[in-house]
Amino acid sequence: MKTLFLFLTGALLLLAPAPGRACDICGCFMGITPYDNQSGISLMHRYRIFNGYHALGQTPQFFPSGARPFFPSPLNGDAGYAHDHKGDPTDFEAFRVIELRAKYFLSRRVELNAFVPYVMNTSQINGRQLNAAGVGDVTIFAGYHLIRAIETAGVQSRLIVGGGVKLPTGEYTRQNARGQRYALLNQVGTGTTDGFLYANYIGSFHSFGLSVNSSYRRASENTFRNSLAPSTATYASLFYRVPLGENWQIYPSAQFFYEKTKGEMLEGQLTGEHAMNNALLGPGLDFYYKNVSLNTSFQLPIYTAETDHPASAGRFVVSVGYSFKQTKYLLHGKNGG
Repeated sequence: MKTLFLFLTGALLLLAPAPGRACDICGCFMGITPYDNQSGISLMHRYRIFNGYHALGQTPQFFPSGARPFFPSPLNGDAGYAHDHKGDPTDFEAFRVIELRAKYFLSRRVELNAFVPYVMNTSQINGRQLNAAGVGDVTIFAGYHLIRAIETAGVQSRLIVGGGVKLPTGEYTRQNARGQRYALLNQVGTGTTDGFLYANYIGSFHSFGLSVNSSYRRASENTFRNSLAPSTATYASLFYRVPLGENWQIYPSAQFFYEKTKGEMLEGQLTGEHAMNNALLGPGLDFYYKNVSLNTSFQLPIYTAETDHPASAGRFVVSVGYSFKQTKYLLHGKNGG
């Protein structure tokens, strides 16, 4: 789970991910959650599904027929796909990402992050399916820990503010056999350079904690003058720490995710495609053993604005991570506490 490991989603998506127990009073690798002030790497898989037309009274399904949650079959293929929504209840759009994430603390308060995604998208309309897979757009960002009140027993808090950029590293020019370029969200990349700002607050009172992460993103146009409209995303997690022995901790949580964008743009004008205004809610369960973490979350829609596209049907995330026992920093190179 990206919030407990202090990595951002997506958003964000994201929201975002030593000894196995966080020490409240000893000053050794202290944090609100395990490893939240430690450099580390993780591998995350994210599955997001859209299915069912609200205007036609169709109920979204989390696993519609033909939508594989981990890997599509085939990875790349076009079975005569045409982007023409006519209300077929078997239509769906599935977005899967396997993402390598790395975090490095330059100092106790400054962190650098990089995400490298492998994207696997599937769109099925009127029984015909399009699959597109490949390396997506790399994201790089930095955060500054404006508030770092973690060296106290009982009550702790942390506020991180920062920003970054999504680079146009993924392919965005794929075409069908007739030479027509696929829609922007059917590509593995966007061809745009996106800038974003974010703020993440994490607080805890003894074993209870709350994390809230909000971000704002704007995109440039690609060579086709195609882009996505500005978007916002908010991720919140209410969690509880359950220590199990010397090296194990479990964090059950309730997680909320909200996203809003007016969708695709062409030559500076909205096209009406892929507008989103969705809220999702569901449980999370995270396991920590020494320096290793397993983070899971699952959310279903509680609000979806009506559009002429398949509705949001849910998302799930699973991530494994490893954190380093960082005692020195490139800047101010002593133990950060």
